[in-house]
Amino acid sequence: MAADTPPKRPLNHADAVDDDGGSEAKWKIVGPGLVVAATGVGAADMVATLVAGSRYGYALLWAVILGVVLKIILVEGAGRFTLATGMTIFEGWRSLGKWTTWYFGPYIMIWGFIYGATAMSSAALPLAAVFPVLPLTAWAVLMGLAGFVMVWFGRYATFEKITAVLVGLMFVTVVGLAVIAVPNIPAMFVGLIPMIPAGGVFYTLALAGGVGGTITLAAYGYWLREKGWYTPKWMRVMRIDNSMAYVMTGIFVVAMLIVGAEVVRAAGVSISSGDAGLLDLYDVLKARYGDVVGTGFLIGFWAASFSSIIGVWNGVSLMFADFWGNIRGKASGHPDTRIGGKYFRFYVLWLTFPPMILFQLGQPIGLILAYGVLGSLFMPFLAVTLLGLLNGRRIPKQWANKLHTNLALGFTALLFIALGVQQLWDNIAKVL
Repeated sequence: MAADTPPKRPLNHADAVDDDGGSEAKWKIVGPGLVVAATGVGAADMVATLVAGSRYGYALLWAVILGVVLKIILVEGAGRFTLATGMTIFEGWRSLGKWTTWYFGPYIMIWGFIYGATAMSSAALPLAAVFPVLPLTAWAVLMGLAGFVMVWFGRYATFEKITAVLVGLMFVTVVGLAVIAVPNIPAMFVGLIPMIPAGGVFYTLALAGGVGGTITLAAYGYWLREKGWYTPKWMRVMRIDNSMAYVMTGIFVVAMLIVGAEVVRAAGVSISSGDAGLLDLYDVLKARYGDVVGTGFLIGFWAASFSSIIGVWNGVSLMFADFWGNIRGKASGHPDTRIGGKYFRFYVLWLTFPPMILFQLGQPIGLILAYGVLGSLFMPFLAVTLLGLLNGRRIPKQWANKLHTNLALGFTALLFIALGVQQLWDNIAKVL
């Protein structure tokens, strides 16, 4: 690797001018926050919440709320660092030492290879259920190609609008289903009292730490840049953007919990682990409410899965492009590292085509283990490094963490470390 010293930047860039020429910062409901929130909620999160609701009713509702707060804290930290310093999150990581580069490089390549296959298969499941004229593998390839074309040829503004439409589909179908299911309001209020039911430690950690939490949280700063938000004048707007997006995510996740508690639990059926659990729910919904409601749910399932495809294809490709550009000695923001640049396009290709091999070969145990190990350590990595970046000389004093934000971020880091250790052990146990 070359150029181990990160490029120097002025510590305070408040005198810089945004793409808008310096006009007043105004918030709009469709922004980078909506993108990062939608990308982070996929089929696996929906299944985890659904199973938690079917097993424990509303007892873990408080964990869902806590999870929303934790994501707001993490994403706000990533956005605050970017706006306050003008540096990308990867530039910040490099300032913490070479170890961050040596961790992130292998992680993003292995993660992308496995996630590409997983995401394409997830988006294909509902289509294969509704339109069985093609096998699942064919639908998966088509989903990958659709995401590839949208990201390869699209601009950020187009990508943001498509994401907003998908979020609308997710919200209307899943929240509408929760309303039809008629939630038990008194039980929901009881569920706001923190408690862990017997055997519910895993699901408590999963709901508090896992829902909506992926590498795409760290992509938020890159989407701020693509939106044209560079300077501290956007700080207040960024915080509103992030908070409102995760409130919407929270409503979506609570809706899934309601469906698990009121529909799946009442039906007395067991939901499969993994994405296939959502097809089990489809069968339950058809039997209880008819084909229209069942198919409507599959549309929401597909929208959640496909929003993750285009979000990762865009956001994580920007992260890789910045990583590789820095390694090659090119400053963050160089055309090669932006949307449409050669490093960005390389990773879009990497996410789309090599993972298709796994459709035929299956997923090798060694690769799955490496993916699980690195994946379980990413969220602790993000939380811990943000503590380093948001204190001390790396950020202007006025934007540094206060005591309460350090305590909140420290608690978040501890929770993700606990969740990461458990996930790490589970992944190792699978091959022992």
